[in-house]
Amino acid sequence: MSLPPEILKKVKLLELSTRKMVNNLFAGEYHSAFRGQGMTFSEFREYVPGDDVRAISWPVTARTGKPYIKKFDEEREMTLLLAVDVSGSADFGTNQWFKGEVMTHLAALLGYSAAKNKDPVGLLLFSNQIEHYVPPKKGRGQIHRIIRDLLFFQPKSKGTNIAAAIEHLQRTLKKRTNIFICSDFMDEDFDLPLKMVGRKHDTVAVVVSDPAELEIPNLGVVDFEDAETGEILTVDTSSNSFRKEYKKIMQEKREKREQQLRRAQVDRIDVSTHEDIAGPLVQFFRRRNRK
Repeated sequence: MSLPPEILKKVKLLELSTRKMVNNLFAGEYHSAFRGQGMTFSEFREYVPGDDVRAISWPVTARTGKPYIKKFDEEREMTLLLAVDVSGSADFGTNQWFKGEVMTHLAALLGYSAAKNKDPVGLLLFSNQIEHYVPPKKGRGQIHRIIRDLLFFQPKSKGTNIAAAIEHLQRTLKKRTNIFICSDFMDEDFDLPLKMVGRKHDTVAVVVSDPAELEIPNLGVVDFEDAETGEILTVDTSSNSFRKEYKKIMQEKREKREQQLRRAQVDRIDVSTHEDIAGPLVQFFRRRNRK
């Protein structure tokens, strides 16, 4: 399917900027951060003194009359799955980018980092339903498709259900995978599913936020629309009591989110719409490499 020139131009621009950033900043950080994710069977080899007796293959030993062990090699290919929140709350931001645009750039950076190491990359776009799924695959064409879908896919729903997205991945992914879930995580009851998927797959929560979600500026009388329900509310943001109440409510929501993320016990990257988006990824990879 051919793309209109204006869409193709945006895809190529994001590809170029992403590839340049990956080459300049990551320089192998991604691959080394996830080394040793699994072992694959290589061959049977005759036992020699000093080998681990737990590696002995008793069926082969019984057939040959000599002790043989199973030899395994480290699995270097690592599958990456990008799960990206496309709910209505992603269409919010008070700086250069909306949260959803930040998620798109982060996903593109991660995708190119994996593709540079010739790893398969897949994509899941979710709201309160599974919006779009691209199974993991290798190649430049796959990254091109993923970036196109990140930029231009139009979700059918505006709600959020992180648990449903995670449960879909649990059913779909058969081999151990590196999963990055990009979301503002403003949802409920995702902690247990997130913990469960983290036991089977190397799972990272990429938490994208905007400062105005916690503390609203004085803008006078403003109409606010709930990004997920469409409900419109007119408020006077110059009111100190309103701003204090708003901050209290949002702090409670944020603390609830923090509690769920702590209970999930998965790795985490925090990214703000008002800060450099690549820096937190680089810091995360370097922390991983020091372990």
